[in-house]
Amino acid sequence: MLRAPIAALTFDCYGTLIDWETGILRAFSGLLGPSLVQSRRDELIRAYARHEREVESGPYLPYRDVLAEVSRRIARDFGLPPRMGDEQTLAESIRDWPAFDETPGALRAFKSRFRLAVLSNIDDDLFEGSRPRLGVELNELVTAQRVRSYKPGRAHFDEALRRLAIKPSQILHVAESRYHDIAPAAALGFRTVWVNRRGPNPSASGEADAKPDLEVPDLATLVRVLEKS
Repeated sequence: MLRAPIAALTFDCYGTLIDWETGILRAFSGLLGPSLVQSRRDELIRAYARHEREVESGPYLPYRDVLAEVSRRIARDFGLPPRMGDEQTLAESIRDWPAFDETPGALRAFKSRFRLAVLSNIDDDLFEGSRPRLGVELNELVTAQRVRSYKPGRAHFDEALRRLAIKPSQILHVAESRYHDIAPAAALGFRTVWVNRRGPNPSASGEADAKPDLEVPDLATLVRVLEKS
């Protein structure tokens, strides 16, 4: 799968490079209470995945507004009345979401050989809080705000192809979400790597049946695989 020449790596950001589940749970601990979040963690993660998909599948909204609606729906799910300002807590917390431990080192290793791009369902200003945590300068960034669309729509991938000006088969798309990323990227001819960080546990990106070209548990493993190719 990885023997043919690769010119660029494209990445989903949240869930792949940035530990968004830790960030999401911390934000909801402040909204719902830490004991509730701890006791109903999996239920909360599944609710987040379901509501985010539903909101993003409708007319385009800035991601800040997507998260506000997701927060309102989850509050209702858990039987809590909305409070003024709570709907912005999740978006404002993004700047504090941590990178996975291996992310900066892995991206530096990749950058020594490939062009790097991030394709993310995010607003430009919200991404700026995460950018320093990546530890490298990206070659390209494609956000939902710039293409006015959310993955699994193809707009992110079409824009990446336009900017990188190479064939889909020369791109390796690396992502945690099979629904948002692996399925649409593979359909367009990208080679794909699923970063399966959650194993059998529920993921904030939800579930899908898309089959990647390669599955790894983390980016450090992918570094080693690419070093051998």
